[in-house]
Amino acid sequence: MNTSLAKRVLETALICAQQPMPLRDMVVLFDGALGADTLKGLLDELQQEWTQRGVELVCVASGWRFQSRPEMRQYLDRLHPEKPPRYTRATLETLAIIAYRQPVTRGDMEDIRGVTVNSLIIKQLEDRGWIEVVGHREAPGRPGLYATTRQFLDDLGLASIDQLPLMETPQSQDTVLDMLSELPAELHKDAATEETADVTGDAPSDRMGPQAQAPLVEGGAMEATDAAGSTSTGTTEEQQG
Repeated sequence: MNTSLAKRVLETALICAQQPMPLRDMVVLFDGALGADTLKGLLDELQQEWTQRGVELVCVASGWRFQSRPEMRQYLDRLHPEKPPRYTRATLETLAIIAYRQPVTRGDMEDIRGVTVNSLIIKQLEDRGWIEVVGHREAPGRPGLYATTRQFLDDLGLASIDQLPLMETPQSQDTVLDMLSELPAELHKDAATEETADVTGDAPSDRMGPQAQAPLVEGGAMEATDAAGSTSTGTTEEQQG
């Protein structure tokens, strides 16, 4: 198969795919006729060919996909001008703690936030597929250790957790929360339920505790891309904010 035809086949498969396509599926696509190194070269060429368009080819945690560029979002949003409420700050703070301190227990989250974390928030994040239990701490009760999933990275448009932005100051923490607020709002509970999900302690639900003034991560993360503002092709984004 010549290079031109191979790129057309690969491009078509990626555009029509409902989910990010891993490299192993691309090998199957060509019945093993093209190796992984050749496919990576074709993907690089496709990325270059789409650089001047409103859609880009990116690599996320689960594989490769086409998605709209962040600067196109202001136009695409006009198709759905009315937006339901976004996630509460309590939910975003809990998700941020898990992302930056993983693996963590629910007790760890409460120590950092300075407020009781309602189990409903944890269940919502689990139902959405953004966090999961990856083990248990050897402590009384063997509490579950939570970490983020590939789906979380895919929805943010990131290939790995290292691409999350550094969170060294209160200002950068707000930037991270703003980025997380762009995640598709498809939780299985309605907004009203979410608003009351964290009101279980004496501390306000919209503020982190004193310990949260320290950065959640001290290094090792690269600057994040703007892919959180993108819409992937081939899938229906049920975005609510």
